[in-house]
Amino acid sequence: MKALFILLLAQLCSASLVPEREKDPEYWRRQAQETLRNALRLQRLNQNVAKNLILFLGDGMGVSTVTAARILKGQLQHGQGEESLLEMDKFPFVALAKTYNTNAQVPDSAGTATAYLCGVKANEGTLGVSAGVTRDRCNTTKGQEVTSILRWAKEAGKAVGIVTTTRVTHATPSAAYAHSANRDWYSDGEMPPDALEGGCKDIARQLVENIPEIEVILGGGRKYMYPKNVSDVEYPHEEKHRGTRLDGRNLVQAWQEAKPRGKVAEYIWHRRGLLALNLSRVDFLLGESLHPRMPWHQLGALGEPLSCPVLSCPGGRIDHGHHEGKAKQALHEAVELDRAIGVATRLTSTQDTLSVVTADHSHVFTFGGYTPRGNPIFGLAPMQSDVDRKPFTSILYGNGPGYKIVAGERENVSAVDFAHADYQAQSAVPLRQETHGGEDVAVFARGPMAHLLHGVHEQNYIPHAMAYAACIGSNRGHCNTAARPAMPLLLPLLGLLLLLLLC
Repeated sequence: MKALFILLLAQLCSASLVPEREKDPEYWRRQAQETLRNALRLQRLNQNVAKNLILFLGDGMGVSTVTAARILKGQLQHGQGEESLLEMDKFPFVALAKTYNTNAQVPDSAGTATAYLCGVKANEGTLGVSAGVTRDRCNTTKGQEVTSILRWAKEAGKAVGIVTTTRVTHATPSAAYAHSANRDWYSDGEMPPDALEGGCKDIARQLVENIPEIEVILGGGRKYMYPKNVSDVEYPHEEKHRGTRLDGRNLVQAWQEAKPRGKVAEYIWHRRGLLALNLSRVDFLLGESLHPRMPWHQLGALGEPLSCPVLSCPGGRIDHGHHEGKAKQALHEAVELDRAIGVATRLTSTQDTLSVVTADHSHVFTFGGYTPRGNPIFGLAPMQSDVDRKPFTSILYGNGPGYKIVAGERENVSAVDFAHADYQAQSAVPLRQETHGGEDVAVFARGPMAHLLHGVHEQNYIPHAMAYAACIGSNRGHCNTAARPAMPLLLPLLGLLLLLLLC
């Protein structure tokens, strides 16, 4: 009875939070009719050739994360939150993608990256190769390499770019250019002797050699580009940041030397260097910071054009926040990703740019507890547990580092600062790192041929639909280049750097 009373009290309190306009049935009817009119307009399908492709990838951004990020965005804007709209919510076409790997019900980021970038499902832990490759076994790789949508675009004469908030050798971006039996082979210093003897290349080397004319590469992880024990340019006295390469190569220098004569290739490692560039005189840009963090609004001055009509933008730190059980960090990263999507929307046209927003996988992240309207997304549920009589936060994890027992009982969250950025939400099962989730993820699309992303698809369908829209890759029989020219469109560099904001 007490629990029922608490629930009824919460419902009565939440009634007072209902905006006056929402008490009028006509408000909801008008809203529904406007949505209906917008839906009917979508019958006039946009079948233009996509001159530009932008793929935004929220690493670990499952549907529960999208919903919670929407509420957070609204509350940051001093609203109740639930009625808010993310930029991705405004995309007219939405699908679901099945994320399993060929050998895993709950996937990892390498196998999923191979799916949504290369169009082929693969085993967990492997990059840019077919399911014929076994993780860690270099000798299974030869002949099993698969190419990505970035290579398809380069072969069609388009400019391409990768902008990530993780290391550029991380699983999420590296499937765009690398073929590896192990996602962790960042440099030859991380590879076992048998892999080196078998002739397999590390991921950083492949970044430089496999597709040498990627116009824009921005992210982190520069230590994998330098010889072992070479001091870091920014942190020269910290051993953990020193170079890791065993072959003695300076891959930044190799990247610059590989560019065609007369082309300008700039390497930067700090925000100051980026802002100092004369972008009208730059043909190729490689930027590797130790921690690729840059607030999105600081990129507003970077308005010079650079041709890069095919862009992959992984936002990897959503995933990192969830793995640590730090929901506040994960959700703020998701909101920042959404702000970047808004910038891209304003910079491009739906007539010639296909933008796709999706995730590689989900997490065991949830929020609930019968919270009232407008409840702080990082706040408490309006009741106590009817078992241990302790309060609990709305946000919880199925497993992870937030499992804590104090004096033989579940920790009382009212005794800790659960609103702190480093607070680890309680979990049901103790693990040092929280795990991915196995459910489908959303795919949001706008622009030419966006209607091809609908219903429920295998994840590897995504790059095939995007390639069809842009008339690149193998499926080009529908393209009439005389009637529908697909000349590259210059995008501002701001549009390329959108995701240097999350890490």
